[in-house]
Parts: sequence; C-alpha cells; structure tokens
Amino acid sequence: MFRPILPLLIACACLVGLSWPAAAAARSATAHIERVDSAVATMHGVRVDLAWAKGADHGQLRLRAERVQSPSLGYDFHQLDWQCPLQRDGNDWRCDGLVHGGGAPMRLAVAFEAGGVEAALSRDRSRVELHRDAATPDLTRINLVDIPLAWTKALLAQAWSSGRITGGRADAALAVSAPTGEPLRISGPVAIRAAGFDTPDGRIAGENLGARLAIDAALDERDRFTVDGQLLGGELLLGTTYVSLQERSVDVRIEAVQGQQGWQLPAIAWHDPGILKAEGSAALGVDATLRALDVRLHSPALAALADGYLSGWLGVAGLADLALQGAADAHVQLAGGALQQAHLALHQSSFEDARGRFAFRGVDGDVRFSATSPVDSVLRWDGGAMHGLAFGAAHLPFRSAQGRLALASPVEVHLLGGTLRISHMDLRPPSGTQATDLRFGLALDGLDVAELSAALGWPAFTGELSGTIPEARYADERVEFDGGLSMQLFGGEVSVGQLSMERPFGVLPTLSADVGFEDIDLMALTGAFDFGSISGKLDGRIADLRLVDWRPVAFNARLRTDRHPGVRQRISQRAVQDLTSVGNSSFVGSLQAQLIGFFDDFGYSRIGIGCTLVDEVCTMDGLGSVGEGFIIVQGSGLPRLTVVGYNRRVDWPTLVERLAAVGTGDVKPVVE
Repeated sequence: MFRPILPLLIACACLVGLSWPAAAAARSATAHIERVDSAVATMHGVRVDLAWAKGADHGQLRLRAERVQSPSLGYDFHQLDWQCPLQRDGNDWRCDGLVHGGGAPMRLAVAFEAGGVEAALSRDRSRVELHRDAATPDLTRINLVDIPLAWTKALLAQAWSSGRITGGRADAALAVSAPTGEPLRISGPVAIRAAGFDTPDGRIAGENLGARLAIDAALDERDRFTVDGQLLGGELLLGTTYVSLQERSVDVRIEAVQGQQGWQLPAIAWHDPGILKAEGSAALGVDATLRALDVRLHSPALAALADGYLSGWLGVAGLADLALQGAADAHVQLAGGALQQAHLALHQSSFEDARGRFAFRGVDGDVRFSATSPVDSVLRWDGGAMHGLAFGAAHLPFRSAQGRLALASPVEVHLLGGTLRISHMDLRPPSGTQATDLRFGLALDGLDVAELSAALGWPAFTGELSGTIPEARYADERVEFDGGLSMQLFGGEVSVGQLSMERPFGVLPTLSADVGFEDIDLMALTGAFDFGSISGKLDGRIADLRLVDWRPVAFNARLRTDRHPGVRQRISQRAVQDLTSVGNSSFVGSLQAQLIGFFDDFGYSRIGIGCTLVDEVCTMDGLGSVGEGFIIVQGSGLPRLTVVGYNRRVDWPTLVERLAAVGTGDVKPVVE
C-alpha cells in the first residue's frame, strides 16, 4: 500500500530544513514541534532526534510525525518514522534511510545543498524524485519513475470518489507550484502503461490502457484539470458504451472544472483517425450522471465504428452481429439529462443483420429531432429485406417538434408484388422515467402469397395477403397491434388478430396471435403439402398462439370441416395412410382394414382434430370419443371409413418430425 509521496517529500524536506541549524550545532539534540505547515502538507506532533558522537564522521537522525495531512492531494497518514545516517560534506548535508508508517517501508534520501533540496523516495524499481531550488521556493519539480498507479488513488479520490485503480504503472515529470494565496498547480507530461480502473457497480471500467498525456491541474475549492495527449490502446466501458481501441492511438483533450453541482467539461475532443472524430462539451452531476452534452461526431467508416465503439449498444439491443457500411455525421444536445436536439446524417450506408432478420441498403439522408421548434428531414433507402422478405426503395419525410419525431406524410414500399403502406409513425425517445414510445400504422395490399411462401421456404401456397393495422405501439421491447391481417389463401380466408411481439429484433423474439381459418379448400391445401388429397372446406382457429424465436411453444388449435352444398367430401387412401402414420391412429373395423386397399378414395361426413400445446406436449382430441380414443375422420357411405386416434398426449417435436416426413413423401402407405 502506498505511503506518502509528494506530501512526505516536501514536508520532510521543510522540517529537516527547519531543524538543520540546531542539528548542525549540537552533538545530540531533540526538538519537539507541534505543527509544520507547507503549501502542500501539514505535519502534526513532530519530533526530531539527532545523535552525533564526538569525532564521528556522521550522526544519526530520526524524524517522527504523529500525522501528515495533505487535503489538496487527498492524503492523511499517521505515525511516520524516518531514520537515517546524517552526513556532512562542507556545506552540504545528506541523509538516506527507511520510512515506516504502516505497510512496506520505503527508502527516503534527502540532500541539502547550497542551491536547494533534493529528495528521492523509492521502493523496488519505483522511484519518486523531488527537487526544490532556493531561487524558486514556490516551485517543486517531481519525477515519477515506474510507479504503480495505485499510489495515486488518494489524488484520484479527490476528483472521482467512486473510482478504483486496478492496475497500471506510470512515469511523469511534474512541476508543482504553490504560491501563497494561489491554488496548488501540478503540470507536466505523464506516460501510463497497462492501466486499469473500475467502479463498484461495474458501469465504468478500463483495462490495459496506455497513454502519453500532458496534464495541467489547479487544486483548490474549484479543481481544474486539462488533459491533452494520446491514448495508446486498451478497452473502456462507460455504461453500455464499450470502446475497444486495440493497438490504435487516439488523440484526446479534456478540460474539466469542479463545482458544487458536479463537473463542467467545457472542452472534449476525441480523434480516432479513420473511425471517429468527436468534439464538444458536457456536464456531470455530483453522482457522475450526464446532465448536459453538446457533441458533434463524424465517422467515415461505420464498419470500424461498430467494432470499436458500438458493440455494447448493439449487444443490448440483440444486434451484436449487425454489419454496418458507409459513413455518418451526428450532432447531439442534452440539457437537464433530457435530449434537446439530435441530427443523424447517413451517407450511402447499409445495415444488415447476420441472422437475416432485416437489411437496409443504400441508406442516405438525415433524421432530425427537436424538443422545441419544428425541424424537417428526409431519409431514403434503395431496398432491403425483413426476415427474408425483400422490399423496395422508400422515401421517408420526417418532422420533429416538442420531443416527438413523426412521419410528415404516409410512406409506400413495394413488397412481395404488393404494397406496404406506413400510414403514420410517431416516436417519443426516452426521457427521465419515461421509456421509449413508438406508435405507427400499417396496411398491406395485394401481397403475393406465392412469393411469401418461396421466401420463407413454405410449400407452394397461392393467394393474396391484405390487411390493416390502424395502430401499433412499441414500448418496453413489446409491440402490440390493433386491427389485424387477412389472407386470401386456398380459396378461403386466414385472419390474424390479437397480434403482439416481444423483442422483435432482440434475443428470442416472441410473437402472440389468434389465427382463424374459414372455407379453406382442402384439395388445394393437401396438394400443397403433398398430404394425399382431401376435398371439402375447412374452418378452424388457432387461439393463444405463442412463438418463441419463431417456433411454436403454445397454442389451442381446433380444425373442422365445413359442409357446403355441392362440395364433395372425399379423402384419398394416401391421405388416410398419412393421417394414421402421423397420429398413431387406426381404422375402425377389420372389414375396413381388409377393403381399404381396393379403393382410391372414400366419402366422409366430418373431419376434426384439436391440439392444445403446453410444454412441448400436444393434448389431442377430435370429433368425439370412441372408448379410449377420439374420432378424427367420420366416414360416410360404403365402405364406411372411420379413423380414430388413441394417443391423446403426443410429443410435439415427434409430431413435427412426422408431419415433415409426410410432406416430403418419406412415409409409405401401409395397408393391412
């Protein structure tokens, strides 16, 4: 643990200087001094003992202090004890010995010469050297040689009480000026290697940081600092902002003034060549929270910016693998902790999610936000994709005022042979305790289901998808939709309502909905899935559907055929076999089993099946019960065919595997 460096050197030098005339004139002497003041430190309860045997070439000096305080540097030490052999060479005096005061001892060497005082404090390879010139008594020069940064923790605590140094070493050549009635001033070059620091809550941290800096600090009731130089590699964490400098050199400049309300930073500059240039000012509260900010940023390479600066933000948003291209400029103003003005300009940029959830290409233009008077802006893109669905170019006019960003007029985007229309969009960014609030309206018109099926890898469905969502709300990573969508599919209609999403672009996105089916043409449906053939009309509902990462985890499904005049209801032998292979079903009656192989299809009266999925288990039912089983197909005519299921609890992954096997034709009909 570090013991006094600067205050000990200066205060001891002053004290020895005060006692020197008495010590030089006596063979043995003891001096008690209640208090010794210097511009840097104050020593209390001081005792000086000198013993010098007659005829000896040196004496023995012992200096003790009950307490050494340096409020401006943050040091307060107790029970210091320094002993050394005192030697004289003409008018020069020297003393070199160990200092004890808790922790490992350090070596202190002091030399009084005609021109001033030289002192050095050392432990192992670390060394602090002090020089005071009699001609400039208010100026002290200090050299730091390979010292642990932990030695400066008391000084750091003066400016940053919650900061903790975890590693690193430094060299410096500092000038300490302490004129009477003026602030203590420390200035000079500093070199830092492998520095590390953090805070107890882990929100701020640095690791393996290097730096070449020039510092200028004035310490009084309003501490002032200027730091100017280069950072040389390392990593920084500032809240959710993670900065990876790797081996790059970054030019930095910070001016800071401490006041009663916290820290004012009138000048901030950061230049990471080819990646990011930032200039501005800021203010921090007494709890280190950001209270005000005015900063302009330029990045000529968004790909490098994402790797070096945005990975923390992108990871929190579930976009850790987002690929960025292009360039950008930005201007951000905060006051009172709230966003006042923001401007983002993108230049031939692109954003592509590695997991295929979305892509925007050829993005150009700007977006402006204002918490006060109105401002307009326009953003454009050439095209992109959403979950594999390609969309066309768009032109988005924005207007912002009073803390809201909105579309100035509706926007139409070409999608799947039809049109996606954004009727309105209104965004309120987070402010204080208020979370992000986003509202928008959508309409789909004439989207080609065949293109949709091909994009999503579905069977070759045909039809059109249309619908209106008059209002959707996004808050707390959840999107809730009013209204619904309807799809003209297989000669019938599929409707989607009660639609909501959680973490749409984050980890494990979740979708909830109710899906209804009406008058679906079973011949077209079974043909698309290669599931034998069934003629007739199908109605049904999938209630409480919940998808996690686009996989079903819960639903309550009920599907029933719907008799229509003039519509035949027939089921092929292949379809019967596929039903039985999927559901472990069987034919009722031995005669049916013997005769089924002689018929291509059969009449039926009703088909019905239900599944309630919970914890990867489907609880099955059908049209009604037969003993321990349930009826899936109720026959009509001769031979009268009835298919019964006996397994009411089916493992969902197994059921999906069987359906996939049927759809690919891997299941062969078996006739008993």
